[in-house]
Amino acid sequence: MPRLLGSAVRVVDHEGLTIDEYVGNVSTSEDTLSVAQVKVDTPASEPWLTLHYDEWICVLEGQMDVHYFEGEKEIVLSVTKGQTCFIAKGERFRPIFPLGKTEYIPVCFPAFRPDRCIREEGGEESEVSTKLKQLHDTDAESSKKTNDKNDQEKYDDIDILYHMCDKQKWEEAITSGNAYYPPTFSADGNFIHATAVPSRLIDVGNHFYKADKSEWICLELSRKALAQKCGIVTVFEEAKPVGETDTNQDWEDAILFPHIFGGLPTCVDGIVLKVYPIERGDDGSFLEISGLTNK
Repeated sequence: MPRLLGSAVRVVDHEGLTIDEYVGNVSTSEDTLSVAQVKVDTPASEPWLTLHYDEWICVLEGQMDVHYFEGEKEIVLSVTKGQTCFIAKGERFRPIFPLGKTEYIPVCFPAFRPDRCIREEGGEESEVSTKLKQLHDTDAESSKKTNDKNDQEKYDDIDILYHMCDKQKWEEAITSGNAYYPPTFSADGNFIHATAVPSRLIDVGNHFYKADKSEWICLELSRKALAQKCGIVTVFEEAKPVGETDTNQDWEDAILFPHIFGGLPTCVDGIVLKVYPIERGDDGSFLEISGLTNK
């Protein structure tokens, strides 16, 4: 049955930039997708962005120049009145509005949220970012609907996290300049599995990843940098399946694992602190992580 979902909500009105959301987390409490109308009155530019959603941009008036890199070469895609461009999840790009007087419709799937849009603003957070975060209320408790806040506070002091991955897939993400997403990211619930205790890594690797016999590495990550520079939330939860592989029933219920709700940026300093090689057996077994588990 047809029904009204809600009305447009102005989520941004700042120095010639207005954004009216028609469908999304603010206007209709809808996280599946979002639709908005954006107007840019004067020539302007955004910082470099990396999205955790697919975005279709339909230009109604004016011009948007989309800057991106292929290898070390910067390329500009100009999108003009009546044209639509597509930005895939994980793509790093920078939108610039050289003419002003530009109007466009962004359609995001899943819906836009500030924690799904990494903004390389460098220094102090912009007023636009602050306002959007206030409207979306994207702290770990409300956005992820996770454990009780008091439980999460027990882990506030933990900064270093570890994530094991296929070396080739990680290097491909670096080369492309895109964020890294493991193959099961979407199926697992749009988060990356991680570990905070190095001694658990070998057990985790042998349980979930032994069948994949390609060369693997272990990334040492800064949880604080992910949150402060990129707005990516890490939540400690009970172990969860990886793809179609269930958790180990022998693991203690009290053991909680860090889940990173977003891709890993490859172009932001301070996120990846170290990369360790992983030694593996002929049968795919994880034997040791050189420099980490064999100290």
